[in-house]
Amino acid sequence: MIRENIKKWHDHIKGEFPGGLDELLADDVIFYSPIVFSPQNGKELTTLYLMAAGNTFGGDKAKDGTLEGSSFKYTKEILEGNQAMLEFETQIDGKYINGVDIITFNESGKISEFKVMIRPLQAVQIIHEQMQKMLTQYKNNEQI
Repeated sequence: MIRENIKKWHDHIKGEFPGGLDELLADDVIFYSPIVFSPQNGKELTTLYLMAAGNTFGGDKAKDGTLEGSSFKYTKEILEGNQAMLEFETQIDGKYINGVDIITFNESGKISEFKVMIRPLQAVQIIHEQMQKMLTQYKNNEQI
């Protein structure tokens, strides 16, 4: 079951999952950001953060799961039970970023928890700056 569920996530990243985040996320999903201390609760906030993250990493989605014009790519995958850990690498403004997405699915196959962890410190700092810009822009435009 976890392989089917994580395939949906990869399809979404490639722009090939028709329902997008609305279909993937449980209503009561919890998002843990590397830049915000408290968990973000609910589909609306999680969608906001994931959309901002996608735009922060930039580029257009390519068929192989990378972002065209971006160096973002998943490099490792661990699947067990109802959880997945996907390691990624990218660069922003010439700074190397390494991190993991830890994704938990509920019994309905929807994402119930999404946690992002990033290293090194300079990566956290640049993501913080970029995400704040994106989140402010989304909130001002109310694009969710």
